[in-house]
Amino acid sequence: MASAVVTNSRLADQKWIARGEERTSLSRFLLWLSPWAVVLAVGIYAAGLCLYYGLNQTNMDNRFAFGLWIFLDLGIIALGAGAFFTGFLVYILKRAELRPILNTAVVVGFICYSGAVAILMIDVGQPLRAWFTFWHPNTHSMLTEVTFCISCYLLVLSLEYIPILLRNRQLRKLPSFLVFEHQLHKLVPVLAGVGTLLSFFHQGSLGGLYGVLRGRPFAFREGFFIWPSTFFLFILSAIASGPSFLMLVTATVEKVTGKCLVPPDLFRRLGFISGILLAIYVAAKSIDTLIWLNITSPSVGFAPWQYYMHKPFGTPILFAEIVLLGLLPAFLLTYRKTAARRGWLLSAAALACAGILLNRFVLTVQTLAVPTLPFDEFLQYTPSWQEVASFGGVIAYGVIVYSLSYRYLPLFAAPKGENTHVSGD
Repeated sequence: MASAVVTNSRLADQKWIARGEERTSLSRFLLWLSPWAVVLAVGIYAAGLCLYYGLNQTNMDNRFAFGLWIFLDLGIIALGAGAFFTGFLVYILKRAELRPILNTAVVVGFICYSGAVAILMIDVGQPLRAWFTFWHPNTHSMLTEVTFCISCYLLVLSLEYIPILLRNRQLRKLPSFLVFEHQLHKLVPVLAGVGTLLSFFHQGSLGGLYGVLRGRPFAFREGFFIWPSTFFLFILSAIASGPSFLMLVTATVEKVTGKCLVPPDLFRRLGFISGILLAIYVAAKSIDTLIWLNITSPSVGFAPWQYYMHKPFGTPILFAEIVLLGLLPAFLLTYRKTAARRGWLLSAAALACAGILLNRFVLTVQTLAVPTLPFDEFLQYTPSWQEVASFGGVIAYGVIVYSLSYRYLPLFAAPKGENTHVSGD
């Protein structure tokens, strides 16, 4: 009787966990990849122009040094936080019910961070001197810490990705690869802990970079000890949006493939975790904004309304960030009736991710566009086609890598004989 129950349980689980036994035809798969390959080729060409001719191919200059690329970096690094946060929940907090999505979290994180590093190599302007930041580090700059942590965490993600790669059915036929994958898999909990530490500091330092800009009162913040409040806000926003982004990625893959890849309960769990963290972030962001409006900004001689007098950046953008793309999705993700309906759940996850992207856009673009001296003018910035094409190339790169990983690797289930979720396999 007990064996029958176990068998029925396994059959029920297999309804939700894709085993990778059935694949679409190679011709259909190549047809899916074709447009993305074209976008990637155009992006590589645009990046080549920037590397060969220099940053005069962009619309950035000495006054507007941060543009679309940095917004892309901050945005995808925040969305890629689902990798380290999911690993932290599974291996450190022992939330084994999240294990079915762990592999896809690693792949998404690897794509986000490798894409961010690729854009940074273009944004440096002189890539042959990119190693200067490691050999001649500016110990007074938060960007030095960010550079080291992002580089190290990309290495960690690569080491976490290798065991997934070695689980390919053809590679598992090689005994040496099988042994190596088994031994490397033992290090994954340690890598998850190291990745959490590295991500915690570089996510915070990316926000702290803007908070210490005294010459830009729109972004400048007071804080705790040596850290401005934006240090902690970036961490909170990243771990709040990470689970939502994983939901959107998984739901999109399910829609494209027509398969149920994870149990429905997993979406609700991820949504609840994301909603709670998002509510905490919105509360902290609201308090921070009120302090900035009433204390920080007046203390440096600026009335708060001056930052919102320019048409593209009126007060509605602040309302949208905190209420429409913050408080609203937090409520929808945690309220039982809306969280139980897949459409509402995914819509709320999309709003949460959009809110984090809007926050990164405001700090990247609005901070530099708003004048800070009486003789300064409002800076208009429109990215060049090379910037847009490079942006699109990174997105296409992510789609291609994820598609190949989904087709040839067990993203949503471990090989037979290994645990894939709470009830086992």
